[in-house]
Amino acid sequence: MTKFGYTLMTEQSGPRELVDYAVAAERAGFDFLVCSDHFSPWLEEQGHAPHAWTTLGAVAQATESIPLMTYVTCPTIRYHPVIVAQQAATLQILAGGRFTLGLGSGESLNEHVVGAGWPGLAERHERLEEAIGIIRALLSGRTVSRRGHWYRVDSARIWDLPAEPVPIAVAVSGARSVERFAPLADEMIGTDPDAELVRAWREADGDDSARVTGQVPVSWDTHRDKAVQRAHEQFRWSSGGWDVNSNLPTTDAFAAATRLVRPEDVADTIACGPDLDVIVESVRPYWEAGFTDIALVQVGDEAQRQYLTEAAPDLLEKLRAAAP
Repeated sequence: MTKFGYTLMTEQSGPRELVDYAVAAERAGFDFLVCSDHFSPWLEEQGHAPHAWTTLGAVAQATESIPLMTYVTCPTIRYHPVIVAQQAATLQILAGGRFTLGLGSGESLNEHVVGAGWPGLAERHERLEEAIGIIRALLSGRTVSRRGHWYRVDSARIWDLPAEPVPIAVAVSGARSVERFAPLADEMIGTDPDAELVRAWREADGDDSARVTGQVPVSWDTHRDKAVQRAHEQFRWSSGGWDVNSNLPTTDAFAAATRLVRPEDVADTIACGPDLDVIVESVRPYWEAGFTDIALVQVGDEAQRQYLTEAAPDLLEKLRAAAP
C-alpha cells in the first residue's frame, strides 16, 4: 500500500510551529513525517531555517507513533559523518525506533557556510560514499579509527545506541548514483517520478519491494489565485532543477535565478487551489513510477493549520482510494 507523508519544511516555518504541525499531521492521518535539513531557506520570502535535528528531537517526544525521516541530511561538509551518526542514534532512541536517516550529497546553499568550499559532483559522491561507511560502522557499536581520503576518525564510539537499527536512505538522481549507492543504503530517495531509476535501484539492491520515497509540493487554498501567488512567492526556486539549485549559494542567487519565473509557470508544475482531485493527479506519477512513500509539501507557513484540519483528511482519503 502506498504511504503518504507530511513534510516539515524548516525553510518556511519556525521550530515551535513545526512541532505543532507534526502533531496535527499525525492526527490528520499522515503515514510518516519527513523533515528538511537546511542552514538557509532558498528564498528570503520563506524566512526560516531552524536546526532540523533539534526540531526532530522535540517532534519525537510530541508525537506518538508516526515514523520520522530526514529529507535529507548531507553528512559531508557542514556535518562530519561522526556527528551525523551520533545524532541519528540519539534520535532513534527518542523516537522509539521510528526514525530513518535520509542522506544526500547536499546543496551549496547549506554547505558552503562553513568555509570549506563547494566541490563538484564527483567529489561530493566520493565524500558521501565514505561518510556512509563511517556512519554504518559507528551505528554498529564499534570503536572507529580511520584515515580515509576525505575524513579522519580517531577512536570514535557511539555510547548511546538504539535497540533498533537506523535504516539509511540515500537520494539519487541518475544511473551512476544508483549503481554507487544502492549497495550501501537500505532505501532510495528520488527527486523525480522516474520508473527506470526505481527499477534500476531495486535490481541493484536485490529487493523488488524496496522502499522508495519521493516528495511532491502542493499549494492548497480555498482560493486558487491566492494559492498560485503563494506558490510563486515561496516556491519559484524549484523551477531551476536540481543541477542548478544544488550549486546556488545564497537566497540572493536564487532570487536572481528566478526573477523571470511567472506565477503561471509555477502553477504549471505545482497543483494550486482547493480542488483535491487536481492534487491527487499531481501525485499520481510517483506511485505509477513505483514509489512506495510520497511526502506532500504544503507551500507556505500561513496555510498549514487550515490545510491540516480542513483539507488533509479528505485529501488522504482520495489519495488512498486512487493509489495502489
